[in-house]
Amino acid sequence: MRFTAAISHEPPWYVARCLEIEVASQGESVEQALANLKEALELYYEDTPLPEGGEPPIIASVELSA
Repeated sequence: MRFTAAISHEPPWYVARCLEIEVASQGESVEQALANLKEALELYYEDTPLPEGGEPPIIASVELSA
């Protein structure tokens, strides 16, 4: 199953958030944040079945005027 992650830099951490479900993790680098998110998702789905199919989320930017 493939999930989508959004990563933001919140010094000193990188925070990786799964867009399909409310699971997030952090790390000292992008790679570490993603690895930690993968582990968190695996733990989340230990007792819950993986969702079937499903469409990927739509990613869009929203701009506010200053």
